Amino acid sequence: MKNMQNTHKTTNYEDLHDALLTIVGTFNRPQRDELMIKGSGVHLDRALFPLLVLISRFGPIGVVELADRVGRDYTTVSRQVAKLEETGLAQRQKNAKDKRINEAAITTAGKAMTDKIDVTRMQIYDDVFRQWHADERTELERLLKKFIADFTELERNKKSG
Repeated sequence: MKNMQNTHKTTNYEDLHDALLTIVGTFNRPQRDELMIKGSGVHLDRALFPLLVLISRFGPIGVVELADRVGRDYTTVSRQVAKLEETGLAQRQKNAKDKRINEAAITTAGKAMTDKIDVTRMQIYDDVFRQWHADERTELERLLKKFIADFTELERNKKSG
């Protein structure tokens, strides 16, 4: 008798994983960043764009964590944060609890720039979600937050166990 693979799947993680990779790919496209920069009317090197947005959203944030979030080498991100600092959009500082940790924090000028970027992002989201009901958007947000929390907890448990 031939060994046959069960083609009936009760959970299709491949399709879910493909969808997640597509989302990540969509958000990581350089063209998307360039459109956001142009649409916002700001002047910013495209390589610095995701860093500034993450610093604004999650800062003060450790440079190592920032590098992890953008999938770049720590030394590269450190140099790029220095460029953001030179332009007055971010500042480097020591973590209040652990002085060994170098953090990046948004400045007033950086916040003003990300506020313009946020307006452009909201316009894009308005277009994307135009045909969605409010409860669908709320459910998507709830499920994404649940997925992130559970995935993060699983990673934490794997590291400590």
